[in-house]
Amino acid sequence: MKHRERTFSATNRSLALFLGSLITGGLALGFTGCKAGPNYKRPVVDMPTSYRGAMAPEIAPAATTAASSNATPLGAEKWDTIFTDPVLQQLIRQALKNNYDVKIAADRVLEEQAQLGITKAGAYPTVDVGASYVALGLPGNLLGGSGSSSSSQTNFFAGGITGSVAWNLDFWGYYRRQTEAQRAYLQATEWARQTTYSTLVEDVATDYYQLRTLDSELTLTRKTLRARQQSLKLTRTLEEGGASSLADVRQAEELCYAAQAQIPTLQSQIARQENDLRLLLGESPGPIVRGDAVADAPHPVDVPVGLPTDLLERRPDVRRAEELLVQANANIGVARAEYFPQLSITAEGGMGSSQFDELLNPANGYYYAVGGLTQPIFDAGKIRNNYHLALSRHKELLDTYQQTIAGALRDVSNALVAYHKSQEYRQLEEKQTAAAADALRLARIRYQGGGTSYLEVLTTDTDFYNAELTLDTAEQQEALALVQLYNALGGGW
Repeated sequence: MKHRERTFSATNRSLALFLGSLITGGLALGFTGCKAGPNYKRPVVDMPTSYRGAMAPEIAPAATTAASSNATPLGAEKWDTIFTDPVLQQLIRQALKNNYDVKIAADRVLEEQAQLGITKAGAYPTVDVGASYVALGLPGNLLGGSGSSSSSQTNFFAGGITGSVAWNLDFWGYYRRQTEAQRAYLQATEWARQTTYSTLVEDVATDYYQLRTLDSELTLTRKTLRARQQSLKLTRTLEEGGASSLADVRQAEELCYAAQAQIPTLQSQIARQENDLRLLLGESPGPIVRGDAVADAPHPVDVPVGLPTDLLERRPDVRRAEELLVQANANIGVARAEYFPQLSITAEGGMGSSQFDELLNPANGYYYAVGGLTQPIFDAGKIRNNYHLALSRHKELLDTYQQTIAGALRDVSNALVAYHKSQEYRQLEEKQTAAAADALRLARIRYQGGGTSYLEVLTTDTDFYNAELTLDTAEQQEALALVQLYNALGGGW
C-alpha cells in the first residue's frame, strides 16, 4: 500500500510539473506571441495652418488675429467662463446632472466597460471544480441468486471531486486584438458621452438666449402698446376737437390691436420655450428662472481660436471617429488571426471512490490532459471574406474620420464668419433703431402741431417697432453665434 501511495505521489508530482510547464508555456505563448494584423498609426491629415474665417481681413483684422495668437483658445475655456450669467450657469449645471441624454450616455459607457471585461476574459483559461456523490440501495432479490432474502438490501456508493481546465492559447493575438478593438470602442463610447455634454451645453445656452429674446420682445410689445394707447387717446381728443379725422382714430386703433395681438402669440412661444428648456434639465414642464438680458451676454471682439490641428484633440466627435478607426484596425488583426492554427489545452483531474471515507484517498485519483491544434482547411471563403470585410470597414471608417475633420473645419469657419458678421449686423441695427426712434418722435411732434397726417405717425411707429424687434433678433444671433463657435472649437465638455 505504501509503495502504491509513493508511486501515485510521484505520478502526481509529474502531472503537476507537466501541467505547470504547460500553463507557463501557454502564458508565454499567449501573451508574448505575435499579433496578426497592422498596429494602429494615426492617419496623416492635411490640415490648414489657420481657419478661413480668421484669415479674411474683412472679418478678422490682422491686429486682432495677432493679439489672439497668444491667448487661450476659446474652445479650451471652461463653459462657466464663457457664459457669465449666473442663472444660465446654474441651468447648465442642472442639465449636466439630470439630463436624460447624459444619463443614457453614461449608461452606455458602463455597458461597454462590462463588455470589455467579457472580451478580455477570452484570453485566459477557464477553470471549473465540481463534486458528486451518489447512493443507491437495491433489494437483494433483484441482484440474482436463489439464496437472496427478499428482506435483504445491497447498498452502492459512488462519489468524486473533479477539476478541469480549458484554454485556447492566444499565440496569434486573436483575443488580444479583440480586446484592443473593444477597448477602442469603449473609448469611442466615452467620447460620445463627451459629445453629449458639449451638445447639451450648446442646447441649454441656445434655448436660454431664445427664451430671453422672447421675453424682450414681449416687454417691447407691451411698451409699444402703452405708447400706442396714449397716441390713440390723443387722436380721439383731437378728433373730438375737430383737429383730426375719424380715419386717424381708426388707424390709431389699428396700431393698438396689432400690438395686442402679438402678446398672446409671444406668451405661447415663451411657454413652449420654457417647456423645451425644462426637458433639457430633466424636469417636467414649468417656468424658468430668468437672469441677464441677451444684450448683456458677452460678445468679445477678439476671439482666440487656436490652430486647426487642435481640433484633432479637442473635438469629441473627431476623437470618437478616430477610436472607431482604431477598433476597425484591430478587427483586421482579429480577422487575419483566423487564418492560422488554433492551439488549445484541456486538462481534467480528480478523485473518485465507491466508499465515502475513501473519497480523499490519493490512491483514488485520476487525470488526463489533451493538447489540440486546429487548422482551417475549407470554409467556402468565410475567413477570406471576413478579412475583406474588416479591410472594407477600416477604409469606410478612415473616410469617416477624414470627413469628420473636414466637417469640424467647416463648422469653425462658418461660426467665425457668422460671429463677426452678426456683430456688424447688430451694430447697424442699433443705428437703425435709434434713427427710427427719432423719426417717430419727430412725426408725433408734427402731427400734434398739425403739420402732417396720422399716416406718417402710423408708418414711423410701425417702422420703429419692427426695428426694435429686429435689434432683439440681431442680439440673439450674435449671442448664438458665439455659442456655436465655442461648440465648433470643441468647448463645453
